Amino acid sequence: MAAGKGKPVTAAAAGAPAGYTAVPVKLSEKQQSPHYLYVKEHKVREGTDNTYPPHRTLFVLNIPPYCTKACLSRLFSCCSSVQSVNVCEKPGPREKPEASKSKFFNLKTVPGFRVAYVVFKNPAGIQAAKSLSLQGPLMISSESHPVKTGICKWIASYAAAVVDPAELKAEVDTFMQAYDQKIAEEEAKAEEEEGVPDEEGWVKVTRKGRRPGLPRTEAASLRVLEREKRKRARKELLNFYAWQHRETKRENIAQLRKKFEEDKQRIALMRAQRKFRPY
Repeated sequence: MAAGKGKPVTAAAAGAPAGYTAVPVKLSEKQQSPHYLYVKEHKVREGTDNTYPPHRTLFVLNIPPYCTKACLSRLFSCCSSVQSVNVCEKPGPREKPEASKSKFFNLKTVPGFRVAYVVFKNPAGIQAAKSLSLQGPLMISSESHPVKTGICKWIASYAAAVVDPAELKAEVDTFMQAYDQKIAEEEAKAEEEEGVPDEEGWVKVTRKGRRPGLPRTEAASLRVLEREKRKRARKELLNFYAWQHRETKRENIAQLRKKFEEDKQRIALMRAQRKFRPY
């Protein structure tokens, strides 16, 4: 991470936003033009919930995709001991890390340029990081800590994408065991709470908790059979013959034609009674 030789560039010349300091970096010695990281001390208004410690947090903009969290920690370790580095897609409150992350599922990658919060153990690291603009470009990739790019990066990404079936099966089995245990606990809890009123006196009724239906009496069964028999007979007697179906259709068609002619006459009469005739 040796600094290259060159004249210091002002923040305005490097295109830094107002209030930021431009820190030049290079991927390697072969790169001729430096890339600029824009840094400033992370400050929030008083009374705002801040997840980052004040006076020890450096806010960094314009981080290229090839610059990882380890690279940032190594770049700013020359200023002071780095406590933590959080790289995210956009500025905002720090998200709580999940308890367990899957190696195969829900892997979120942040493409493009990113921002970061670098927390130093010593407040003097903030000023030391700003003074890096007066030095030569910092090297992101070195012989001791190389950064893979180009075809080497693609090969490494492809090799990492190859899934080990045994490892994948072990993770899926672990997830399913935890899921089955969760479902069993929810069912046991539902059985315990079944029929027990809550704080407001309401009782939760579920399909499982319904009472079995009472058996029908002989008289009730006879009434149901008689009702179904009458319904079936009424349906069979309605339009029993085929010619009745034809006559019914003809009557419906004749009524529709008659109504159509009446509507035509009414529309013609309304047009004749109009006082304003545009044509």
